Parts: sequence; C-alpha cells; structure tokens
Amino acid sequence: MRKTILAVFACILFFPFALAAYAGDVTLPIHQFIDGFNRGDTKAAFASYAKGNIMIVDEFAPHRWYGPNAPQEWAAEYDKHAQATGVSDGQVTYGSPTRTEIDGNEAYVILPTVYLYKDHGKPTVEEGQMTFVLHAEAGAWKISAWTWSGVKPHPAM
Repeated sequence: MRKTILAVFACILFFPFALAAYAGDVTLPIHQFIDGFNRGDTKAAFASYAKGNIMIVDEFAPHRWYGPNAPQEWAAEYDKHAQATGVSDGQVTYGSPTRTEIDGNEAYVILPTVYLYKDHGKPTVEEGQMTFVLHAEAGAWKISAWTWSGVKPHPAM
C-alpha cells in the first residue's frame, strides 16, 4: 500500500514535467513561424499555430486579431499595410528567449527580435520583442497567441 501511495504521489507531482518534456522544445513552433514569415512560406508559418482561437497583437491597425482565422487575417492585413505604406523585404531576426515559463501544457516565451525592412526602398530597423503563449497539443507545442512590441522604426545604420 505504501508503494502504491508513493507511486500515485510521484505521478501527480511529476505529470506536468512529463507533459512538457513530451511536447518537446517550446521554441520550435516560434522558429517555424518566424522562419516561415521570412521565407514567405505561409503554409509553414500557419502550421505553427494551435487549433481554435488565436490572439495576435501587432503595431499596425487594427492592432488585434482574434479567432480561428487570426493568423490568415493578420497576414492579409500585413500585406495590405506593407503595400499601402511602401514597406518591403520584411525580415525578423531573433535571439534566444529571455524568459520561458512552462506550466504543464501551457508555455510563455519572450524572444528578443529585430524587424528589418525597407521603407520606400530605405533600410529600416525596429528592435523589439515578441511574447508568445503556446499550448501543447498532440505531443507538440503550438502558438495560441503572440504580441509584437518594438521601438519606433528608424533608419538602419
């Protein structure tokens, strides 16, 4: 009986860690999304998202996208905004996470980023960070929300 109680207690205590370990590297879908964006590979970028409602907050209007089609709506608005404002050649570079919190099948990750693009042909840079919320589903981490926060864009030096 004592061994059974210890075994049950161990399972309860370590279940969140086992689930997180089972889901793999929490940054994989983040890299998949950003790298897909950089290559113009929307299929790869969209595959990084969780099923269900997604929340995206970004610096261009309408600033917030929510729902099961939020990634596609955000991408369409990004393209529309870029064309209307003379933005081209957008690329996002990123570093290692500055914060990662994993609680069972939920994760929170902050990633330093730099958005590089051309503004009417002139190289422009915007340092910032992206904050991601991820959910483990079917043995893998998937993005359920993200935000972009950056400084005012300025000429690249």
